[in-house]
Amino acid sequence: MSKNKTESISSNTETLLPAEPAALGLTGLGVAALVIGSGYLGLTSGIDKLLMVPWVLFFGACVQLVAGIMDFKRNNIFGATVFTGFAFAMFAIALTLFFTIFGGVSFDISHYAFGLIGILIFSFIATVTSLMANKLFFAILIVVNIAVVNLILHYLTGASSLIGGIFLLATSALSFYGSASVLINTVAGKTILPMGGPIWKP
Repeated sequence: MSKNKTESISSNTETLLPAEPAALGLTGLGVAALVIGSGYLGLTSGIDKLLMVPWVLFFGACVQLVAGIMDFKRNNIFGATVFTGFAFAMFAIALTLFFTIFGGVSFDISHYAFGLIGILIFSFIATVTSLMANKLFFAILIVVNIAVVNLILHYLTGASSLIGGIFLLATSALSFYGSASVLINTVAGKTILPMGGPIWKP
């Protein structure tokens, strides 16, 4: 191999950017939260409509699953666990929506509420862990927790879903900021959009 060709390959290798799947995963969460939240706020035709399923399934579920698998390959246990955990939660939400529309059977929505309780427990664990990651991930998980608590109350007691919708939109906004921060900072090689340092350093 010629010297020039070797130098060219070496130069191209040095310019490769690190693969950071968090930008993709946060984009998926942002889109899914926006679609679901708009339904709970009444900005769309309803929360049980078929057209929500593709956005929840592909952006909420598949995109976060891809990001989570990539983080497993990178030995990032926090990103891998959180993204894949929420990915499967979105798969369950999409399937629940599908069953409510096409199931043809009597549907007890309280099953969905207890599923959300399981998601909430997982999210609480992730929230505590995020204290050791950065302030933005902590903020995202806090608003997710508030949204899920409200939706649990909505399905078990008939409480208004308005608060849940508002905090889902807040989840979307913070997720899109996080996606932009990871992508821009990684490409720039420096911090342009800060995410904040860890809150807890055990």
